[in-house]
Amino acid sequence: MTYQRRGDGPPVVLLHAGGLSDALWDRQFPLLARDRIAVRYDARGHGGSSPVTGPFSHHEDLEHLLDGLDLDRATLVGLSLGARTAVDFALAHPDRVADLVLVGPGVSGMEVEDPFTVDLIARLRASTTVDEVAECLLRMWVDGPHRSPDEVDPAVRELCRGLTAHAVARGAFGTAPDELHAVDRLHELRARTLVIVGDLDSSDIHGVADRLCESVPGAEKVVVAGAGHLVNLDRPDEFDRALLRFLRASR
Repeated sequence: MTYQRRGDGPPVVLLHAGGLSDALWDRQFPLLARDRIAVRYDARGHGGSSPVTGPFSHHEDLEHLLDGLDLDRATLVGLSLGARTAVDFALAHPDRVADLVLVGPGVSGMEVEDPFTVDLIARLRASTTVDEVAECLLRMWVDGPHRSPDEVDPAVRELCRGLTAHAVARGAFGTAPDELHAVDRLHELRARTLVIVGDLDSSDIHGVADRLCESVPGAEKVVVAGAGHLVNLDRPDEFDRALLRFLRASR
């Protein structure tokens, strides 16, 4: 597993979205490392980490990383798949999670019902090339249901295109990971929790965000105007303000 560690202080671990890499956090990583131990890593099948070759679990991979870095307890900041992994880890190891920041959150066991996403999943299954798969994923998670590709920052789209094609080629989407079906266990979460969601994200993601806030005691939600699924890329200033305000309040 490839990772970076920088700084001193309370540990915070950054978990990227599916199909991307730790490059998702290029802006936030040095910002957090000013007064914390900041860790970011490539999930299995993504970036420079090992390809997917058999059964695995993202939350167990996270456990092994924290053990290897001798970090007993950390704040987890996860976007999409990263949020899904963070929630599973928090359920499996509640004493090892200080705070949760869940961005455009998925949770294991969630249902996909948004017609836009359902249609793209069907197209994804019919795709036969890496480029076709990558384009479906870009439409689904970078553009989203409320924007055309031309309405998304071309630099963001190009970054995500390259990372997604790489992840597809390395088997990131070929084998489903073992998960905890967290959607029915959200009431068990006890870490202080911030949920951040873009107002242009899919109805499924908004449904998960609402369910988290209804189930987790004291959970806070921030809706970022003009942002899709990748809130920190679409509206970095607004994202950073919400993240830093929440983290500073934990001290």
